[in-house]
Amino acid sequence: MKSSIIKSINSLPSLSKTIRDINRIYADKEAGIMDLVKVIENDPMIVANILKFANSPLYNFGKEIKDVTQVVSRFGMNITRSIVLGHSMRNLLNIDMKPYCVTSVKFTEISTLQATLIINWYKHIDKKKAEDLYLAAFLQEIGKIILASYIIEENEDISFASEIETTNNIPEVEKIYTDTTSAIISAKIFSHWGFDTEFTKMIEFSDNPKEATQDIKEYAIALNIVKTIIPINSALTEQSINFGIRKAKDAGYDCKVLEDEIKIILEKI
Repeated sequence: MKSSIIKSINSLPSLSKTIRDINRIYADKEAGIMDLVKVIENDPMIVANILKFANSPLYNFGKEIKDVTQVVSRFGMNITRSIVLGHSMRNLLNIDMKPYCVTSVKFTEISTLQATLIINWYKHIDKKKAEDLYLAAFLQEIGKIILASYIIEENEDISFASEIETTNNIPEVEKIYTDTTSAIISAKIFSHWGFDTEFTKMIEFSDNPKEATQDIKEYAIALNIVKTIIPINSALTEQSINFGIRKAKDAGYDCKVLEDEIKIILEKI
């Protein structure tokens, strides 16, 4: 891995007090919804972000969500924490995603779609695993922010973007230009921020699930399938969906359930 990339990761700012408090509450088995609500309400930026997220057409609650209590009650503590972490962590990083041929807004939309698909699909398989995978899917692409910055600094953004635009193997292009992949970088970022090993490993091996240890292999495979269906350069195209469905079939999943959830998302966007 390039020394400048390692330096970028090691120099990342610490998580905010709000995020630390949210993680503390999440880890406290005695804490409840209102404990989480009180912490979130003290941060107006986070409040604005989660209300915007909750009122997205993807969730179609039928009426406008107007306060944090409604958000936490509808999503639950686990998903609410994931939403807050995702938006807050992206705000900690300078986002210029031109090398990946997307805007920062589109990049966030892709992450949201990946997370939405994985929880809607996996809740039919295992609800607990679905919630664990939601956070990983929502954050798994964050390493691309670091790599995009590196590519720009090396003045290789034009050639990199031209290859990303047409490739079916984004990790391969990343490795050619940076000697690493965004999945590995994402894992290192979360390790830097003190996330647990299981979480970092499921993301690290999401590009290469066959190499994952047995305890996280299922998670890595599921993440790989979702980002195959919704890659940053060609989300939810006929080709990407077919590639992802093929991977799911090879892994032994019930593809009918996955196909149905893809159709629901396509109808909403």
